[in-house]
Amino acid sequence: MNKTININLGGFFFHIDEVAYQKLRRYLESISKSLSDDPQGKNEIIADIEARISELLSEKITDARQVVNESDIDDIIKIMGQPEDYAEAEESYNESTYSYTRNNASGKKLFRDGDDKFLGGVASGIAHYFDIDTIWVRLGLLALFFGAGFGVLIYIILWILLPEAKTTAEKLQMEGEPVNIDNIEKKIREEFNNVSENVTVFANKASEKIKDGANEFSDKMSKTFSGKTKKNNGLQDLFETLGKIILAIFKVIGKFIGVIIIFVSAAVILSLIIGGFSVGSLEWLNVDGQLLQYPPFFYDATLPKWLLVLSAFFLIGIPFLILFILGLRILSSNVRKLSKPASLTLLGIWIVALLAMIFTGLEYGTSYANYGQSTEKNTLNIVKNDTLRIKMINDDTIYYRHNLRRNSSQEEVEIDGTMMTYSNYIKVDVKRSSSNESYVIIQKESRGKNKSNASKNAQNIKYKYEVVDNTIVLDAYFLSEYKNMWKDEEINITIYVTENAYVYFDNSTKHFLNDVDNETDIYDKEMVNHHFLITESTLKCTDCIEEIEDKKEVLEEQANEKVDEKLVKKHELTV
Repeated sequence: MNKTININLGGFFFHIDEVAYQKLRRYLESISKSLSDDPQGKNEIIADIEARISELLSEKITDARQVVNESDIDDIIKIMGQPEDYAEAEESYNESTYSYTRNNASGKKLFRDGDDKFLGGVASGIAHYFDIDTIWVRLGLLALFFGAGFGVLIYIILWILLPEAKTTAEKLQMEGEPVNIDNIEKKIREEFNNVSENVTVFANKASEKIKDGANEFSDKMSKTFSGKTKKNNGLQDLFETLGKIILAIFKVIGKFIGVIIIFVSAAVILSLIIGGFSVGSLEWLNVDGQLLQYPPFFYDATLPKWLLVLSAFFLIGIPFLILFILGLRILSSNVRKLSKPASLTLLGIWIVALLAMIFTGLEYGTSYANYGQSTEKNTLNIVKNDTLRIKMINDDTIYYRHNLRRNSSQEEVEIDGTMMTYSNYIKVDVKRSSSNESYVIIQKESRGKNKSNASKNAQNIKYKYEVVDNTIVLDAYFLSEYKNMWKDEEINITIYVTENAYVYFDNSTKHFLNDVDNETDIYDKEMVNHHFLITESTLKCTDCIEEIEDKKEVLEEQANEKVDEKLVKKHELTV
């Protein structure tokens, strides 16, 4: 049984047993003897040391009724350093060079920083060693983890190998500061100031604990005199422990959420930067990019494209920049929030960008609202018993296509220094002429702000064909103005041939024929390389017996399947 003593240490009262008190007293006396004979300087340092010890004890003693024991004092001495550290620091301070005589005390050493740690303090220790902000080291380790996959292994190895800076001398060495009296005093004061808020909170908690203890004592006495017993508070302790565990779990989850926010926002911002330079040609930098196309509403817009690119960048980038800073603040309390002027400036830029995009979107909506077309009719010199050959070609000097086929996509091409769009969205149909003459109708379609504007856009589509003897050579592409990239433009070609004439479809038309009506319902792709007679009602193949037989077999199989289905249903109903 040890006797307890009440002491005033750094302005706070502690209950300490006699053995621990004697050890603490001898420790402070040893430090006092190791310092210089200047009473004022010695008293200031001792006062700072006592305040630091008081703060460390406050972290350990969470209950006002708890007694400080010898092991608590040993832990404090381990953190604060042995008295000989102060004596050696005093000796080095008195030297004219102000250099420390111990070999391992000069220069910067690598430690783990236990005062600023997320897991083990490795990142903050490396940040001290290289004199950079801790958040960048943490982001680098995370990048190694997600990118190369060995970031966790490196962190664990460093956690095992690097010692933690616990004493004041080790913390000074970690920061590259000379271990002398001034720096020790400065470090102690700095640590004391950094946790002054924690001390205040502890003092409030301690007063509340004392008050609760007094109330509990009063209740106990009243229950004792009334013959009642105290209720078991084990369930309350269980709930408090569970609450602490849940709170710790939420803190860890919050850190991981911060990491996710940082990576997502950084990826979006980086994508915006790359996309801004590759989405097209930035006019003020004259940079060409073919990786991406502008969004549809960028074409035919009143505002210049470079301004729309900037508006889109700020509209999306500013919110993710705020999220990036929020993620950094979740991981590190050292990251400051944006100042009010900076926040207002970003808000103003974002609102202007939003208005620019709204204006352009409304403009695009109106430019796409109406449908228009332009029709061109030309006579063909094809009469009864003549054979009209239909062929399609591409101009590979404009845009090379390995396989010619109908495609709704549009490509950017340059014609004589002018940007235009190239498209293969062409439909070809053949029908019987209602008169004695053969002719071709080219119907161009586009969209615009109004019907007149849409018809004008359709009329400006560039499309060519030529007739050589009895062969009509159709272009497998058309060109349009660059601003009409997203106007759903297409060309429908209908060739009307007089009755009892013949039509031959070249293989090049295979992917452009569009629902050509024929007597045996041969598929469009199978009509190529065959002759068809124009009858009174439809087209009749004259040299595709195999295709007809195949078609008949398919029709028969489909009919048989339908009959079988009907029989099965009838049987099920009978059963």
